[in-house]
Order: sequence, then C-alpha cells, then structure tokens
Amino acid sequence: MKRQFILRTHYLLSLLVVALFSLTGCGSKQAVQAAGQPGSAGGRPPAPVVVAGVEQRDIPAQISAIGNVEAYQMVQIRSQVNGQIENIFFKEGQDVRRGQLLFRLDKRPFQADLEKAIGAMQRDAAQAENSRAQADRYTALEKQGVVSREQADLVRTQAKADASAVNADQAAVDAARVQLQYTDIAAPIEARTGALLINKGNLVKANDTPFLVQLNQITPIYVTFSVPEANLDEIRRLSASHLKVLAYPKGQTANPAEGNLTFIDNGVNPQTGTVKLKATFQNKDRRLWPGEFADVLINLSVHKNAIVVPTKALQSGQQGEYVYVVTPQDTAEARPVKTSGTYHDLTLVSEGLTPGERVIVTGQLRVAPNAKVVVQSTLPGSASAKVSAAIDAPAGGGQ
Repeated sequence: MKRQFILRTHYLLSLLVVALFSLTGCGSKQAVQAAGQPGSAGGRPPAPVVVAGVEQRDIPAQISAIGNVEAYQMVQIRSQVNGQIENIFFKEGQDVRRGQLLFRLDKRPFQADLEKAIGAMQRDAAQAENSRAQADRYTALEKQGVVSREQADLVRTQAKADASAVNADQAAVDAARVQLQYTDIAAPIEARTGALLINKGNLVKANDTPFLVQLNQITPIYVTFSVPEANLDEIRRLSASHLKVLAYPKGQTANPAEGNLTFIDNGVNPQTGTVKLKATFQNKDRRLWPGEFADVLINLSVHKNAIVVPTKALQSGQQGEYVYVVTPQDTAEARPVKTSGTYHDLTLVSEGLTPGERVIVTGQLRVAPNAKVVVQSTLPGSASAKVSAAIDAPAGGGQ
C-alpha cells in the first residue's frame, strides 16, 4: 500500500510540472507576438520623417559642363621700333578706350631721321627739275639738228632717273614718318590693362619679348566648354534659335550669368569624344573674369508636365532606385522608380509615382518598409520659382 501511494504521488507531481511549463510557454509566445506588432506598446516606435510632395511641372532639359572664361579679345602690346620709354599714360588694371595713348618713346632719333629723309628728297627734287629742263632743251636742239638723237636720249634718260630718285626719296620720307608715329603706342581695342612688364626709362626693341602690357577685353566675354558628341546633333539643330547658356562662377550657385551659344567647333575631339563650344556673355557686371572656371548649363528644350521629386528622396538598392512613399495610413511604402534626368536639386521620375503623393526626404535610415512613420514637416515646392525663372527667362539676356 505504501509503495502504491508513493507512485501515485510521483505521478501527480509530474502532471503538475508539465502543466506549469505549458502555461509558461503560452505566456512567452503571446508576449513575443505582442512585441512584434507595429505601433504596439512593446514594439518599434513610429519613425519621425520629413516629406515632400510629388509635383508635376515643366522642366528644362539641360546639359552641364565645366567651362573656362576667355577674354573676348586679347592683345599683347609690343613696340614696333627700337627706343627708350619716355612716358606711360595709364595705370595697371585700368580700363582704356580704343585709341587711348599708352606709351611714348623718345621721338628725337626718329624726328632726325625724318628731317634727313626730307632733305634728301628736296635735294633730289631740285636735281630732277634741272634734269627735266635740260631734257626739254636737248629735245628742241635735236629737232633743229644741232645735237644727235643719241645725245638727247642720254639727257632724257638722266631726267627720268632723277625723277625716280625723287619717288624713292618720297617713300623714305613716308617710312620715316611711320617710324616716328610708332613712338606713340595706343590701345587698339577697348579693354582692361594687365600688369606692366617694362617700366619708364627702359630700352625696348621692336617686337621683343616680353611684351609691354597685355590688354583683355572683358565686356563682352567668352566661356569655352566641351560636351559629349552624343548631344551634338541636338545642339546643332537648336543653335539657330540662339540657345541660352547659363554660367555660374566657381563657388556660386545662384544668379547665373546668361549668354548665348555662338560657336560650335568644326570637329569632334577623337581622344575625348567631345566637341568644343563657345558662348558669349555681355558681362556688364563683370562677374566673369578671364582665366577662371565656371559651371555651365545649356537649356536645350523643356520637359512638359514632368513628374519631379527632391533628389535626396532617391535611395539605391539591389533592385535599383526607389523612394519611400507615405501612405494614407501613415506607413512607409518602398516604391521602385525609374528616373530620366535631374534639374538642380530635383529628379525627373518617368515611372513609379503620381502627382500628389508624399515621399520621404529626411529620416530614411530609421524607416522600415510598411512600418509606421510620423510626419514632422512637409517641404514646400521651393523649386517652382527657379524652374519657372529658367523657362521664362529671355533667351537673348546677358549679364
């Protein structure tokens, strides 16, 4: 009897232990399931995000490049005669007008040469006049039979030689006068002077190196840049309509200088696969300066009713680009998209989005697909004014 009692007691204790473990397992499973519910008291809290609306508008189709600013005209001033610099009539960095006197050389040697040439011409002119009169007398005596024809021909030939000497003297006088004029060196163009390389009192030689000063015309001014040959056909087709070109000096992102495409090179560079272009800017405010680099944009056409989102909303994954779309239930939906270009801080979306939807632009790292989000703020359509300005700006404008 005692043995049966002990066995029954052990059996009841085993059943009790099994029941306790079953109750514990059920409670743990319910707790895990509760913890896995989005937005539940024990789960991940909604992620705070900033969103922007998907917009539809007209967007310019552009080509971007890096350009180099070049002077519209550049002249290196050199002396055309040997001499000593007597006076300098400008300051470094000064704007000069066409024909303005820049340098004056010592005129005295050239003035003396001119007077010497004039004296020689006057002497030979007197001799030529005497020879002409003598030729006339010998012609008359020849007709009277006093002198032979041979003698008359010799006198007439001498008269012609003396007349030719006068013509040569006249050319020498003109050359001496030109040399004298070269002692005054004037600006051939309206431009801005650079650094003065030779100072007053120095001797200079004709066409010597270094030059005296360099002149750069900066109003108007050129910007030279290159684009891929794939864009050449479209650029050539649209060049007749005066393609507008925008130039941003390095370090600037607003208020670009506006110019027009004025030159397409006559060949494609076979090493780089690019073609050289040149745009002309009026540059009245002188924002563009010779030698500096500039970011260049060419407006080719306009994408009508394009769907755009802020570029920072785009994410990259194994399947390509995607964005997080905030659903009406305030959850984040990962939406694959196809893009077709950019404009400033906007990206054009060809597939995957419709106008009016909201995309997450800040806070994507905290977002999980189909998880709850909290919209802290919505970005305004700040790009609207920029896009409209770029489309509506006059093509012939210039700054």
